[in-house]
Amino acid sequence: MRQFYGMSQRGNLQEAVRGLRNPQLIMLLSNGDQFESHVEQLEKLYPRVPSIGCIGMSYDTKVVEKGVGVVAFYDGVSATANVLEEVSVMPVKYIERLERDVRTINSSNEDTVCIDFCAGNDACALTTIYSVLKHKNISLVGGTGDAGKVSANGKVYQDAVAYALVKNNRGRVKTYKENIYHQMGNYRFIASKTDKAKYILGKLNGVPAKQVYQDILHVTEKEIQTQTFKNPFGKINGDDICIISIKEVSGNALTCFRQVNDSDVLIMLELGDYKEIVKDTIRMIKNDFPKVSAVFSVNCLFRYLLFTDNHYMEEYLHEMSALGNHVGLVGYGEHYNNRFVNQSMTCVVFE
Repeated sequence: MRQFYGMSQRGNLQEAVRGLRNPQLIMLLSNGDQFESHVEQLEKLYPRVPSIGCIGMSYDTKVVEKGVGVVAFYDGVSATANVLEEVSVMPVKYIERLERDVRTINSSNEDTVCIDFCAGNDACALTTIYSVLKHKNISLVGGTGDAGKVSANGKVYQDAVAYALVKNNRGRVKTYKENIYHQMGNYRFIASKTDKAKYILGKLNGVPAKQVYQDILHVTEKEIQTQTFKNPFGKINGDDICIISIKEVSGNALTCFRQVNDSDVLIMLELGDYKEIVKDTIRMIKNDFPKVSAVFSVNCLFRYLLFTDNHYMEEYLHEMSALGNHVGLVGYGEHYNNRFVNQSMTCVVFE
């Protein structure tokens, strides 16, 4: 299979798709002002080609912040695209669409991946999708777009998750998740006074969450929002750690980008040697795939801000390009199988 990437910093879709012929799946990564018109134009240019889209930055060796990026798979790919609606209420109502699509492309865990773009309520959407994928052991990679909008097959949806099932007819697929944080000290907290709907973390070990965070890290209230780049919370999930980013201060509580429940056990995380961790990820992929056709990744917005602040973003994209054709989305949350994670990178590699 092959992967196409085209972009326009000016938001000119015709410029972005120049040279794209016979795509078997298209992913649109647009901006808030032009998203609807880009979805409409794309459908006219490539009618009946499965497509999904969202509002977000894209990249290959450079980042497109406000324009448009188009990713497409072709030459040896089978794909289908669809949407589950009402993700804030009952996405399971639309589960038959996914079940039908899994059957249609004869999916298997060795050669098929699900890529999704979500408009919100990610945890519920992922639980619903994975309830179908797990029976075939199909992996999932995806992310959250901006402005609560996604597109599928030429139509814009709100309160929905758009997904594509992609089958590599000429080789394997495999997904990866990269975590650049590790546990700080021996801090362990029991969460309480949480609001699941608003993602609010009220208290840790009975003490207001804001106070706990400030006391440990010696930061002012104003600094909390940027300190989370270096010190997010973590939730232990088996052998894995789910990163929980802080969105803002809410009185004496903290609003997070991921749901926290009463009695959840949290730890404090700190930034590791991210340059070495990236090199380790690249080595792992190269060991698993001597021949890489394409890599599609989702990098968290906070990783993008952290790497940019440390003048590493261009170097990072250059390092990843050594794998071959590497492109992706800057997301507001990352998806990995049935998990909604923060401040991470997830990716799918095609042989």
